[in-house]
Amino acid sequence: MLTINLIRENSEFVINRLKVKNFNAEEIIVKILELDAQRRELQVKSDQLQSEMNRLSKEIGSLMKDGRKEEAEAAKKLTYSLKEEIKALTDRLPAVDSELRNELVRLPNLPYEKVAPGKSADDNVIIRQGGAAAALPENALPHWDLIRKYDIIDFELGIKLTGAGFPVYKGRGAKLQRALISFFLDRGESAGYREIMPPIVVNEDSGFGTGQLPDKEGQMYHVTVDNFYLIPTAEVPVTNIYRDIILNAEELPVKNIAYTPCFRREAGSWGAHVRGLNRLHQFDKVEIVQIAHPDNSYTALEEMVNHVESLVAALGLPYRILRLCGGDMSFTSAMTYDFEVWSAAQKRWLEVSSTSNFESFQANRLKCRFKEKGEKQTRLVHTLNGSALALPRIVAAILENNQTEAGIRIPDALKTYTGFDIIN
Repeated sequence: MLTINLIRENSEFVINRLKVKNFNAEEIIVKILELDAQRRELQVKSDQLQSEMNRLSKEIGSLMKDGRKEEAEAAKKLTYSLKEEIKALTDRLPAVDSELRNELVRLPNLPYEKVAPGKSADDNVIIRQGGAAAALPENALPHWDLIRKYDIIDFELGIKLTGAGFPVYKGRGAKLQRALISFFLDRGESAGYREIMPPIVVNEDSGFGTGQLPDKEGQMYHVTVDNFYLIPTAEVPVTNIYRDIILNAEELPVKNIAYTPCFRREAGSWGAHVRGLNRLHQFDKVEIVQIAHPDNSYTALEEMVNHVESLVAALGLPYRILRLCGGDMSFTSAMTYDFEVWSAAQKRWLEVSSTSNFESFQANRLKCRFKEKGEKQTRLVHTLNGSALALPRIVAAILENNQTEAGIRIPDALKTYTGFDIIN
């Protein structure tokens, strides 16, 4: 959520920056400024009347002491009138505050200055590429045929147990999944991240804190009886650990890593591009989260990008890194890098990570602040997160890029985790 001070003092700047995200904010900004002025006027009037009432209360004591009872009674009547006026003003404040907040949460985050304008993924900027393309046999198969051939993931059984998009991992498929999770967690710990094992259901406050609510409620699984939500990413519970917290500047950056199952309804998804592991309702993901000093958050973002790149490179997968244009960015992000790996059999790029800086957008919702040593004033932190990594498309790329006549080779970096060299 953007701060009211930013909007009040730089409304034209906000409107122009949001145009980079193809978002027309003018009408909302006008409404926000009207409500803000109304709220401030109510507060000023209330404060003035309260000050007058306090003055009269002191005067009443002096009048009573001097025996001037009639004047004291008149002053008392005036204080009763002032109380009613103050109550009428303060009773209006919650409704104005609520309306103002409802307008504020409609505004997306401002894109960072390096974010290019654009309408869609076609306008994203390729930053760099790495990895060598796999040399596949002539009869190379897409991963949905490979998993059936080697009986390592069962979509039909998942449909029986739950529904489409909930696969069952079996045998060496399950071990490969577990190996990847352990590999990503260990590499994260070596990079200075502390492991967290959070709940996989969250309350409404947590969903609001990281921006999933009210923007993405249609994409989340809702446990209606308890009003809980199944998490779409570990970002939600891990970042919310710092909701309503004031950190010391010396504690920054805070670096956490978490593995969780993730749940997304993916309403409206269809077509060949979502076949097999390309898009699921339940999937595993390792997430890295940083709470950073505002002065250092873009350095932290580059560090996170380098970390994710090291994981993809270690798996021997061809990859590319893109900086998203304004039209392809999320509601909450100030700048995002996407990682894509090359699917050799499908002959297409598959997104496996989004790594983003949200600046103070989430922190303002979370009320997560920090204090410099020796200072009383607090400031909003910057929050960042990234997939390190999401497993389904990584598994798809590993299976397709490492298939041979003898079976599917396991990348060297994973062999100590799987305990086997090949799936056959």
